[in-house]
Amino acid sequence: MSGLVNGKWVSGDVAKEEIKNGAFHREETAFRETHIEPQAGRYQLFVSYLCPWASRTLIFRHLKGLEKFISVSIAQPVIGENGWTFDEPQDVGDKIPAIRHVHELYTASDAHYTGKVSVPVLWDRQEGRIVNNESADIIRILNHAFDALNGNQDDFYPAPLREEIDRWNEVIYHDVNNGVYKTGFAKTQESYNDAVTRLFSTLGTLEAHLDSHRYIAGEYLTEADWRLFVTLVRFDSAYHGAFKCNVRRIEDYPNLSNYLRELYQWHGISDTVNLAHIKQGYYGILWLNPTGIVPAGPELDLRRPHNRQRLNGRGIFKIAG
Repeated sequence: MSGLVNGKWVSGDVAKEEIKNGAFHREETAFRETHIEPQAGRYQLFVSYLCPWASRTLIFRHLKGLEKFISVSIAQPVIGENGWTFDEPQDVGDKIPAIRHVHELYTASDAHYTGKVSVPVLWDRQEGRIVNNESADIIRILNHAFDALNGNQDDFYPAPLREEIDRWNEVIYHDVNNGVYKTGFAKTQESYNDAVTRLFSTLGTLEAHLDSHRYIAGEYLTEADWRLFVTLVRFDSAYHGAFKCNVRRIEDYPNLSNYLRELYQWHGISDTVNLAHIKQGYYGILWLNPTGIVPAGPELDLRRPHNRQRLNGRGIFKIAG
């Protein structure tokens, strides 16, 4: 495995401990606190451009205008012998010394922690501990917890749409977000066949849905869209090749590809995406790609025009004030 055992770092194959009977089963995250004190400068995000789960939090930090309130540290694209690593020591507040590896945050929070070491991490600089390392929780925290600080009224999980958002989140998580990992990390042909079939069946469902809906939950852009986006934007450059998700490209789906471009072109979102890091990181998983060679292609133009304006859209839901 690659992770911590009783507070001691053990290097090994990424995700090895999450593969059971040839199939990938994602380990639950360990730090799930959701109450925070909305104070400027108190919290810090630790992320990687490679990771789609971390990418969610970068997107919400931007969408909610929190760049001045929450600092961010970005790890190297390739997971090394010591896990997620930073080019330079990262200041994390006064409670512990600067760190070079994400696993140091875990042992600072729990000296005897055993389990995987993942990003994103929402860190409390004042108390010197991890608040939360579950991306689904973190984006909900960012969606509302800091509104009083900056007056941002955008709501990506509005009450009237929550049932629809939750329904789609379940489908997208199991068969697409996690589906690409189930496909790429499969150790048996049977597990691969099952995962890849579910993945492309669900992409087909989404393609049909987006033919008549501007966004996943209807006319409003919600968290369901951004949860899907982080997988779509990595698909053709990484998952298609590195994870053997090669039945079709996103570019081959007219609705999904136009939808992807609309979201990528949303103000500031492209700054949260680093395709070079994404390719380097996924093709740097040596048990999948022993040579570590990163392919030159594909050539992607996510800035070319899209046609999503043909469908009614109302943008972002606003909190009633």
